[in-house]
Amino acid sequence: MVFSSAVFLFYFFPCFLLLYYVLPWKNAVLLIGSLLFYAWGEPRFVPLLMLSAFLNYSFGYLIARAGGQRKVLLGLGIGLNLAMLGYYKYLGFFAGILNAIGLREGALPAIVLPLGISFFVFQGISYLIDVYRRDITAQSSFLRFAMYKAMFPQLIAGPIVRYRQIAHEVDQRSLTNERIWMGFRLFVLGMAQKVLIANYVALPADRIFAVDPSKLDAPGAWIGIACYTIQILFDFAGYSNMAIGIGHMLGFTYPPNFNRPYAATSITDFWRRWHISLSSWFRDYLYIPLGGNRASPVRTYFNLALVFFLCGLWHGAAWTFVIWGLWHGALLVLERLGGAALLARLPGVVGQAWTMLCVMIGWVFFRADNVPYALKYLGSMFGAYDGVAVLHPWQHDLTRTAACALAIGIVLACWRLRPKAGEKAEAKAVPAIVAPRSGVLVNGASVLATTALALLCIASLAAGTYNPFIYFRF
Repeated sequence: MVFSSAVFLFYFFPCFLLLYYVLPWKNAVLLIGSLLFYAWGEPRFVPLLMLSAFLNYSFGYLIARAGGQRKVLLGLGIGLNLAMLGYYKYLGFFAGILNAIGLREGALPAIVLPLGISFFVFQGISYLIDVYRRDITAQSSFLRFAMYKAMFPQLIAGPIVRYRQIAHEVDQRSLTNERIWMGFRLFVLGMAQKVLIANYVALPADRIFAVDPSKLDAPGAWIGIACYTIQILFDFAGYSNMAIGIGHMLGFTYPPNFNRPYAATSITDFWRRWHISLSSWFRDYLYIPLGGNRASPVRTYFNLALVFFLCGLWHGAAWTFVIWGLWHGALLVLERLGGAALLARLPGVVGQAWTMLCVMIGWVFFRADNVPYALKYLGSMFGAYDGVAVLHPWQHDLTRTAACALAIGIVLACWRLRPKAGEKAEAKAVPAIVAPRSGVLVNGASVLATTALALLCIASLAAGTYNPFIYFRF
C-alpha cells in the first residue's frame, strides 16, 4: 500500500483517522494501524518488524542499565541489526561477487527483501547509539517503542525518524486544528508532486531507459535523464512531504527531508539539501565518529569515500549504486581539494549548472540496470552514438500535461531565489524541526486551493492513467 493508492486514500486512511481521533488509546491505534498497513504488502515480514522492535527495545533497556558492559552490548545490538540488513539485502549481492571471482559455485540465494528494512534498521541503530551516549532515556514501554518502530507514515520510504526527534511526543502529543490543517496541506502538496509531476515525467524516462543507448542520439539521451532527474526528486520529496504531513495530522513532528536540492551550488551544498535525514544520519553516526574532518586531510578524504560508498550500498545491492555513491564521494573530495573555493568565486548560476551536471551524471548510474548500460548511456549523452531519435518524449505518449509537468518540475526544482538575509548560513545546517505555529493561515483561498489540488490528484488517480487531461493529447 502506498499513500497515492486508492486503497489508502479512500479506505485505510479515513478509517484509521476516525479511530485515531475518536478512541483514547492513540498509541495502540497507531501501532495496530501501522501493522495492518505493513501487512497489506508484506504480511510475512510483520514478525520480522516486531522482532526488530523487540531486539532494539531490549538492548536499549540493557545498555541504559548496564555498567562496564555498555560498549559490548552496544556492539552486539548494532551487529544484530546489521546482520539482519546484510542477510536480507546483501547476501545475494556478495554471493554473486564470490561466484564471479571463483570462490563460490552454485545458484544465488533467493531472498525476498522486506519493505522498509533499510529504514527501520537505521532507526534501531540510531536509538541504541543515542541511549549509549545518554542523549535520550531508554523507552520503558515496549508498546510505545513498537509504535515508534512501526509508524506507517515513515516506515516504507522515510524520512529516517530518530527516536530522540519525537521522544517528547511518544507519550503525549497535542492535536490542534492548525496542526491538522497544516498536515493536510503538506500531504496534498506531496501528493501533487508525486501524482502530477513525478508520474508524468516517469513515462518518457522509463521508455527511453528501456532502449539500447546506441539507438539514442544525444538530445534523446539528455531528455531521458532530465525526465528522470525531475521524477526522482518529486517522487521522493513528494512521498516525504506526504509522510511529514501525516505525521502532523497524528501529532508528530518529523524531520524535513528536502530543501530545494537542485538549487545547490556545489555537491557539498547538494548533500545538505538532499535526503537530509539520511545524510545527517551518516554524518552523526559514521562520519563524525570516524574523525570527520578533524583528522589529517588524507583521513578526511578516506572518511568521505567510505561514507558515500556505504551510502550508495544502502540505496541498493548493486554496482550501479556503489558507483553512484563513490561518484559523489569523489566530487566531495575534489571540492575539499579546492573545488569548493573555486565554485564560491564563480557566479551562482555557474555553480548551480556544474552541480546539476554532476548530479545528472550520477543519476544515470542510479537509474540504469547495470554498469555497462550506464556507460553506454553516458556515451549517448556525449555524442558517442548517432542513434535514430524516434523516442523523443514529444513523439511517444507524451501529452500536453506531461510536457507541462516537466517544465514546471524543472522550474520548481532548479529556480534559485535571491537568498534572504541569513539564508546562506542557515543552508549549511540541517533545517530545524519546527512544529506548526498556532494561527496557521486558514482562509477561503487556502482551503479552495488545497481542495482543488487534492481533487486534481484524485481525478488523475481515478482515471487510471497518468494524465487527468486525457482528451488533450497531441
